[in-house]
Amino acid sequence: MQLRPLGSSGLLVSPICLGTMTFGTPVSEEEAIRLTHAAIDLGINFIDTANVYEGYARYLGSPGGIAEEIVGKALRDRRDRVILATKVAAPVGVGPQDRGLSAVHILRELDRSLKRLQTETIDLYIIHWPDRYVPLEVTLRAIDTAVRQGKIRYFGASNHSAWQLCEMLWLADRNQLPRAISSQIPFSLLRRELQNDLPFCQQHSIGVTPYQSLQGGLLAGKYRRGQPPPADSRAAEKPEWVWKQDDALFDRLEGVAELAAQASVPMSQYSLAWTLAQPAMSSLIVGVKNLEQIQHAIAAADLVIPAEHFPKLDAICPPPWRQPDPVRGGM
Repeated sequence: MQLRPLGSSGLLVSPICLGTMTFGTPVSEEEAIRLTHAAIDLGINFIDTANVYEGYARYLGSPGGIAEEIVGKALRDRRDRVILATKVAAPVGVGPQDRGLSAVHILRELDRSLKRLQTETIDLYIIHWPDRYVPLEVTLRAIDTAVRQGKIRYFGASNHSAWQLCEMLWLADRNQLPRAISSQIPFSLLRRELQNDLPFCQQHSIGVTPYQSLQGGLLAGKYRRGQPPPADSRAAEKPEWVWKQDDALFDRLEGVAELAAQASVPMSQYSLAWTLAQPAMSSLIVGVKNLEQIQHAIAAADLVIPAEHFPKLDAICPPPWRQPDPVRGGM
């Protein structure tokens, strides 16, 4: 795999990032450690986790920490081989300070994450969700404190739109505070709402690290119209985490599958390769349950989608509305 820059950080990351949301359940600790070691040995140098991840056991306000503990054990003798990312903001309890982007919550949870991950420094600390109750400057100053303490090297945002990223950049420049280097968004052929944000990220050197690039497994080619989901699929194991499967969805899935067959590649690799071809992409966060899924994802990094397929895919999975350009013509 050819490494890619992670925004303006100077870090180089593998185009496939090991996602750990399934660590704990259904992926046991022993198996998760084995998969993490295998991913590193295969060339993946980027691992993404979060303070709330604990597999399918997660619920709103659950304490989390399970995935971080597992990753910490897996990296005990491999820490210097990876770029490690984790997140903060989502609820980890029922108390008023158990969520959000206040300085109290960020700095407290950062120390807890460092302990669970068994590391002195987190390479990429990500604010998981926007917090409308906390001024963004307060959040950035807490991040600045953590950087000055040496507890984090860089920070990024997750689930933020381009206008929110723009405000972060403006506040950082105005107050000499750390600059966001990455944006983690839900993005796939089936979910393109933030497509028009990508050029902004490219222009401002913000590396995009999307999650759900296979849309909960829907783009993996395992679902068939009129058939029950496979027993080992997310739709069977955790149905509330997968979109409702109706005829309109299957029309799109079958259209993508047909183009993947024309390119003679598996649908999952084809879908990941399309995402990697979009502007500003640094690395795709791919959650896995077995070694074969890691190998398939890595193979996608070297695929090239035929140029004539892109307009066909736009017809099958339309991009969002884009402001017309009456001055220069076109869209």
